[in-house]
This record gives sequence, structure tokens and C-alpha cells, in this order.
Amino acid sequence: MAQVNERLKRVNEAIELKEPDRVPIFFQSNYLPAKVAGLTCRDAYYKQDEYLEAYKKFIIEYDPDLFFTADAPIITPGPIHDLWGTVQMKWPGHEIGVNSSHQFVEGEYMKQEEYDDFLNDPSDFLIRVYIPRVFKNLEGLNMLPPLMLTVLGCYGGGFWASTFAQPQLAEAFEAMLKASKTAAEWNMKFAQFHKEMAEAGYVPSHTGPVLVPFDVISDLLRGMRGAMLDMYRVPDKLLAAQEKLFPLLLATAVQGAKATGITRVFIPLHRGADGFMSIEQFEKFYWPFTKKLILGLIDEGLTPMPFFEGVYDQRLEYLAELPKGKVLGLFDRSDIFKVKEVLKDTMCICGGMPISLLQTGTPESVKEYTKKLIDVVGKDGGFIMGSSTVLDEANPELVKVWADFTKEYGTYH
Repeated sequence: MAQVNERLKRVNEAIELKEPDRVPIFFQSNYLPAKVAGLTCRDAYYKQDEYLEAYKKFIIEYDPDLFFTADAPIITPGPIHDLWGTVQMKWPGHEIGVNSSHQFVEGEYMKQEEYDDFLNDPSDFLIRVYIPRVFKNLEGLNMLPPLMLTVLGCYGGGFWASTFAQPQLAEAFEAMLKASKTAAEWNMKFAQFHKEMAEAGYVPSHTGPVLVPFDVISDLLRGMRGAMLDMYRVPDKLLAAQEKLFPLLLATAVQGAKATGITRVFIPLHRGADGFMSIEQFEKFYWPFTKKLILGLIDEGLTPMPFFEGVYDQRLEYLAELPKGKVLGLFDRSDIFKVKEVLKDTMCICGGMPISLLQTGTPESVKEYTKKLIDVVGKDGGFIMGSSTVLDEANPELVKVWADFTKEYGTYH
């Protein structure tokens, strides 16, 4: 545990905008450990034991202060996708190559005219309408009567029994039962992996991710096109839906953190970047609930880890509104030096290493840029070395050079 405490102290001091003994390093490794071990991306979804063994060797070899949580690249195990007939995602080996990263399939899985149904009873809408649309083997759930009628079950037992006897509904329940057993097995192995890594002195980056309300609607329900139209056509309903979703999302994030004991909560931000919406739209539709979620997590004693995907150069003044020394901000394609200039007294900054340099650079060019990041962004602390995005396509040899040089050069004392 001594090594775990040492790493946590280093990371926590950086988050608190202090100077630790050296610059910590965080790997968004994603599928890279599988590739290093000669496995395919698909293997991560179907060969859990082999994937976790490969990941263990990767962590020990590259020695990061924070490693990407073990299930981070696996958006639901392959066998569960097969059981449920997932429509909303393509995973390695399913409609895409075995070495391709997973891809979400956006669509208007909730129609604009269905906002009222969602607002009236979100659980009922999601179970009886939404789930059958995104999982083809669970279509039978659309045969369920409105969930509010369950209170009448004691008076209408025959009605309920006959409903559940419908073949499609029975098949959906059977698929859900089988998936629950598979999920339990996978989760147990993930938990055991994290326990073993903690005993070996390594720290997982975060608990399970949580989306902000706008991204739930835009990513999963309405699709980007639908959500953008909603800002003009039904703005009040778009805001009301976010209001309805917010307490559920916050509660889920807090519950996950308490269950795992990991205090850092990952928040991938998908639609708030420059170019997705105007400043006025950002102020009205995106930032209020994003800020509210971050503050809610802080109030619960947790550390939000928002991943500012894309470019946030026009949004930095809003991020400066957040409490000082309470947030670990991961940055993708923002000007990392401008980020430091604006947010050096607000949040810990993580990122800055371009994936392109870790793909096609030389050891010398990687060291040179690492030095620049440490000298400028790491000045006075509050910095965790990280890549701009996941390491899927990085050259493993250059990743090793990067990690080793960060530890060699990035000392404060």
C-alpha cells in the first residue's frame, strides 16, 4: 500500500494545484495493451482473462501514476451485446474490423414529439420505448403495459400473467437474465483485477463515467442533429428533459464512486466544444447543467474529471468559474498553453501530448515536447502529464520514451 499512497499523494497534490515530488503521468491506454500483447481489440470484448493479463503486464512495464480503469475501452462485454442485439453501437469484430475501436451509431431513438412521454414518466418511456429500439433482442419489452399500472397487479394477476406469457416478452426477459449473469462474472473479474493492481501499487484513474444531461439527450436519445434542432424548435422541452435527468445522473455517479471507493469521476463532454454551438447556446443549454454536475460531485467530496473533448479555447473563461483545486481537467485539442495561462489558478490540467507525435515522432522529438510541456504547463504544479486522447494508435516504444522521460525530467524538488 505504500506505493499506492505515494502515487495518490502525487496525484492529489497536483489536483490541489500544488507541486508534488514530480509530474504525475496518466495513460488513457484504451486498446493499446491488447495490441502490445498481440491481441485484437475484439479479444478485449470476448477474452477477458487474456485481456486483463495483457493489461496487467502493460501497467507494470509502463508504470503510470494513474492507469485507465480496466473496463474503460469495453463499452459492455461482447457476449452481452450478442444477447441483447445492440443497435446503437458497433464493437470490434461486429460490423467493423477486429482491430477497430468501438463506434456509436447515433440516431433519433427518441422522436421530438415524444418529449412529453419522456417528461411524464422517464422510466416508463426508457423501458417500454427506448430500450426496444436500441436492443433488437429486447423488442418484446414494448409489449409491457404502462409501468404505473403495476400498482394494479394484485387485482389483475391474470392480466399480468398473460402479458408475460407473450413469446417476445419472455425472450426479452430471458436475454436480460442471461446478460445479468455474464455481467456479474465480468464485473467480478474487473474488481479482482483492480484489487491485484492495488496490491502491486497501482491506482485506477476513475470510477465509471457519467454524462452531462445535454450529452445524454444528444448522444443517446435524439442524436446530434435532433438535439441541435430541438434548441430552436422545442427549447423549453430540451431544458426540462435535462432538469429531469440531472438528479438521476448525479445520484448514479455518487453511488458508483461510493461502491468502488474511487473518488475521481470521469465526465466525457461531447457537445460543448467550440463549433458545436454558439456561446449563447452554450450558456443556455450546455454549461448550466455541466457546471451543476461538477459542483454536485464536489459537494459529495468527489473529484470531477471532465474530459473536454475537441477544442475549448472559446470556453475557458467559463471553466475558470469552477472552485479552485477541486477539478482534474483532461484536455483534447485545446491550446494547452492557453489553457495553462487561463486556468493555472483554477484546475489541475492533464493532457497536451499529441497522439500524432506518439505515432510518428522520434524519441528526440517526444522528449523535446515532453520537456516543453513540463517547463510551461507543469510550472508551479497543477499538471498531470497525459495524451490528448486515447493511445490506441500510439507507438509503444515512443510511449515508453515519453513515460520514462516524464519521470526523469519532471521533478520539482
